[in-house]
Amino acid sequence: MNRSQRSSLAVGVILVLLGVYFILANLVPQFNQWLNITYSWPTIILAVAAGLLVLGLIVGAPDMAVPAVIVGGIGGILYYQNITGNWGSWAYMWALIPGFSGIGMILAHLLGARDRYSLGSALDTIGTSLVMFIIFGAFFGAFKAFGDYWPLLLVAAGILIGLRTLLRPHKS
Repeated sequence: MNRSQRSSLAVGVILVLLGVYFILANLVPQFNQWLNITYSWPTIILAVAAGLLVLGLIVGAPDMAVPAVIVGGIGGILYYQNITGNWGSWAYMWALIPGFSGIGMILAHLLGARDRYSLGSALDTIGTSLVMFIIFGAFFGAFKAFGDYWPLLLVAAGILIGLRTLLRPHKS
């Protein structure tokens, strides 16, 4: 079976499974209670992310892990915001999105896309994302739980960046 046939088969299987789920949800009211699914719109985004990952695994495209993790990460942020009502956290949480791509690169690497993604660049992306999250979170009040000690996060981020620069081999 070639790649095109696998892709078509995967889409067909996903559509059949979705159809069966919706039929059961409509005909058997206790079905959703039995599955214990809480419906909120971010759950749909998380399901799309899972679908992307499964589709990538079925068709043998480990690179699909990158968009799957990005979409899943955004879905997770929106799920948190929807539950807590803390919509203002988007002012600094967006900085996590590049880190999601780094996590996706690591997952793609583990799933077999070894020639395309290096673990070093994935870790750099995650680190940069965390530093941006700390900086923007500090300015927009994300770390109120740390009280007067939240600036220590900025100091730690600066030390990590400095050490990384000093310990990395220099290119002439």
